[in-house]
Amino acid sequence: MPQAPASEKQAAGPQEDCEGGRRRRWWGLLATVGVGGTLVALYAVVTPFVTPALRKVCLPFVPATSVQIQNVLKMLENRSGSVVDIGSGDGRIVIAAAKRGFRAAGYELNPWLVWYSRYRAWRDGVHQNTKFYISDLWKVSFSHYTNVVVFGVPQMMPQLEKKLEEELECNARIIACRFPFPCWIPDHTTGEGIDTVWAYDLKRSRRCETKSLEITPETES
Repeated sequence: MPQAPASEKQAAGPQEDCEGGRRRRWWGLLATVGVGGTLVALYAVVTPFVTPALRKVCLPFVPATSVQIQNVLKMLENRSGSVVDIGSGDGRIVIAAAKRGFRAAGYELNPWLVWYSRYRAWRDGVHQNTKFYISDLWKVSFSHYTNVVVFGVPQMMPQLEKKLEEELECNARIIACRFPFPCWIPDHTTGEGIDTVWAYDLKRSRRCETKSLEITPETES
């Protein structure tokens, strides 16, 4: 069998090396783009979850259990007015309240959870009775709500107790889940363990019962 001249072999060697180098550079570029894109996407997803943890008071997202939702709804029985969930997460409390006929709103710092909550409300057909806001709870006044639901952590409860007492009307009811308020005495309690729910009627906690005025007759001088 005839063999290729040595000169042809020598010419083919550098050409193959050049093509191999191009392929390696191409795959290296694809790998770099892929890793970079993954890191950017991961940063975009994780940042909204991590940022709240870097604040003074951490309010992590822990989804409410079905038992907690039922206990909250039990505390809303025979109540009227609007409902607000402070730290509404994925919106399940707000949506459950809307299904019971309330106009309900949720305040959440994580924009991804707010957008997901809006989608869930639309999917469940209650988007007209729900509102979800991307907001820091410390920068919002809850004065126009009569039913307030709180999924808090122990570090924030004393400060939140003071804030709500200053802002809410006497007919308001505050429903605390997982952790009670430090100073108020609950008017109603239901559930066990992490599903425990405490309800506080502000008119009793604040002692703002209406007192009748005593009118003394004027005496003639």
